[in-house]
Amino acid sequence: MVRARAAFEALRRRLEAAGVEDAAFDAALLVETQAGENWRWQDPALDAAALVRLEALTARRAAREPLQYILGRWPFLDFELAVGPGVLCPRADTELLVEQGAKLLAGKSSPAVLDLCAGSGCVGLGVKRLYPGARVTCLEKSPEAFAWLAKNAASALPGFDGARPAVACVAGDVFGYQRQLAAGSLDLILSNPPYVTDGEMERLAPEVRREPALALRAGQQGLAFYEHIAPAYRPALRPGGWLAVEIGWRQGAAVEEIFRTAGYRNVARRQDLEGRDRVVLGQASEKER
Repeated sequence: MVRARAAFEALRRRLEAAGVEDAAFDAALLVETQAGENWRWQDPALDAAALVRLEALTARRAAREPLQYILGRWPFLDFELAVGPGVLCPRADTELLVEQGAKLLAGKSSPAVLDLCAGSGCVGLGVKRLYPGARVTCLEKSPEAFAWLAKNAASALPGFDGARPAVACVAGDVFGYQRQLAAGSLDLILSNPPYVTDGEMERLAPEVRREPALALRAGQQGLAFYEHIAPAYRPALRPGGWLAVEIGWRQGAAVEEIFRTAGYRNVARRQDLEGRDRVVLGQASEKER
């Protein structure tokens, strides 16, 4: 038998040696899978079977597999998403996009919302969680990511099950899906698209390189998706509707210019908790159509 605290210390040292950035945090969550969430003050003994399971999890994390994949679930806002290989891990920075989107819907009784490049569904489901009256559609191209999206749509939010998913899931390519949308049919479009440049891809942490490159890399110096989405999807917005996107923190000025060139007004940036540009938003003109 080994006590949970002793197992934690050994695990933490091992992850530190492997170069894991926040080894103590990761070690604590891995120990929790075998000892329960109260292990810090109860310090239960781990039997041989639990130690074998913990060793297998530790080996995966020391090999720099994302902690989210190992745990199979990850929190976002006040709910949890199922995640695993083939889908981008939800990140706290993306909560800002969701919060801004919900604010833009204020006063609308049954707004139509589209989440482009939906991945796990964190953005679309997040908006549904914060604004239950929203009618949300999530678009995803990757078959691997779509499977996670469908699973989360069925079960991630309280009150929804497989028979009644929280959001509509559509398999499709963002570079052509706009042709299926009726003019003036949407109140809000949100997207956390790929925006990592080729040079940045080479410098990503080992864990991030285990996530799908399809969800990370973008051409045109990371701007390719914004250059398409902003003009191509503007006709689908109702007059006064909004487009909001997550960006890389150095991309604010460039994405603002893309929005303005595409004809949006009230273009603005929003900053994350570290004070870095993280969201750009713009409004379709009230006078259009």
